Amino acid sequence: MKFESYEWLLGLWALPVLGAVVVYSVMRRRTLARRFISARLLPAMGLGGSALRRALRGVLLVLSVGFVVLGLARPQWGRIESDVKRQGRDLCFLIDVSKSMLAEDLAPNRLERAKIWVQDVLTAARGDRIALVAFAGEAVVKCPLTHDYGFAATALRDLSTESVSRGGTLIGDGIRRCVDEVFEKDDPSFKDIILITDGEDHESFPVDAAKKAGEAGVRIIAVGIGDESSGRPIQVTDPRTGQKTEVKYRGETVMSRLDAKTLREVASASKDGVYFNVATGTIDLDQVYKRLVRAAEQKDLETSRQERLDERFQVFLAAALVLLAAGFLVRERVGRGLNG
Repeated sequence: MKFESYEWLLGLWALPVLGAVVVYSVMRRRTLARRFISARLLPAMGLGGSALRRALRGVLLVLSVGFVVLGLARPQWGRIESDVKRQGRDLCFLIDVSKSMLAEDLAPNRLERAKIWVQDVLTAARGDRIALVAFAGEAVVKCPLTHDYGFAATALRDLSTESVSRGGTLIGDGIRRCVDEVFEKDDPSFKDIILITDGEDHESFPVDAAKKAGEAGVRIIAVGIGDESSGRPIQVTDPRTGQKTEVKYRGETVMSRLDAKTLREVASASKDGVYFNVATGTIDLDQVYKRLVRAAEQKDLETSRQERLDERFQVFLAAALVLLAAGFLVRERVGRGLNG
């Protein structure tokens, strides 16, 4: 047997106190009666039997309170099998891990800030299957579709610019990898990609990829991050010394800018896509998830057979009612004895 609300069991400590009050009340009443009535007259007046009935009524009261406390603790035993359906959507996070995501126009840098936002979504996630794809010069599935949000969080924490071996930024390849390898092709809809990137692309035709994703029923929610005007230098940390140096090309510092125009086109090319121009600001991505993903149409993802313990509190509450009724009958009999 198991108690679901076991904290109510603390109420059982009140039973000895209640029992002591009952005993004191019976003894006190009998003592007072003896002060004014001769002991040999007590049986003739029916007061001896009355004391026993009062004691019995007190015992019934204490037991009924005990059964109520046990019922409130929700005792459970006996297993019941039932089918449980999961409803939700398929959501893939497509995260840019190219060197440009090391720019520090968001603290501590673009990539780490993106990981914080995605972790907020994982904390708020309910029912949806979640996947994680990292991309730079190629795209790699780091976490397939799963309900195991702990595993997804572990994959997210491990993301870095070293997660993908090839440098560059190929947004289009990332979208194609999500559509071709992450999502199930037989589902016509219920699929979302949350793309987080600065939008710089090296001729991977992301808009064309987004159009094909839309044809497959995939919606792209694009989140553009980074300085859109002057750009920011890319800071790379030396693993040996821990010092940061700026990435240079032909002697000039490489500046990374947000390409909002491309990302708007990518989002609008997909099915009901949305673009968020975060730039160097912030976004409550968990609220975006609740508004756009959780509130959208859901599908039956899977049906599982689950066992649970049967609630048995009714037995204890019924016993408490029976004992209270018995105590009432005892009281009625006392009243008739005194009147007769």
